[in-house]
Amino acid sequence: MGEIGLETGFFGAFSRDFSGSATGGAPACGGTMKLTVKLDYACRALAQLAKRYERGEVSSIDELAGVEKVPAKYLAQILGELRNGGLVESRRGKQGGYLLARQPSDITLRDAIAVIEGDWFAAASGSEGESGGAVASAWNALRSDLESSARAVTLADLASRETSAMYYI
Repeated sequence: MGEIGLETGFFGAFSRDFSGSATGGAPACGGTMKLTVKLDYACRALAQLAKRYERGEVSSIDELAGVEKVPAKYLAQILGELRNGGLVESRRGKQGGYLLARQPSDITLRDAIAVIEGDWFAAASGSEGESGGAVASAWNALRSDLESSARAVTLADLASRETSAMYYI
């Protein structure tokens, strides 16, 4: 699965790293964080659905794929996972498509990560060896900070951000 580099810092203040390709290009410890393309596409689709939520708009896969510049077939798979995870609902028929299952303010990036990536925030367990406990403790602290930050960013936050401010998910 491809990865996208994102600048680290406050989790809610994303800016896409355009210095490398979609499959890498950033130095291993160069201040970037790697997220899967799948998670990137999922968050972009969710942000787009959040923008349309108040109007009650149902969005087709092709429409979402076109606006967010993602492959429609891959987006269909991702939306299926988001539906199974309870974040979106689907409507059948000619006027069918997808919409958020809850208010944008009630869905966080943590929710999206949990559905798409699974137990990404599981505690580190490797405490063997002389330094294992210290390393596990550091990873657990970082995990906790990242999870807290992901809980703090809602789809409503993403929907209200200006695209010119370089907040891309």
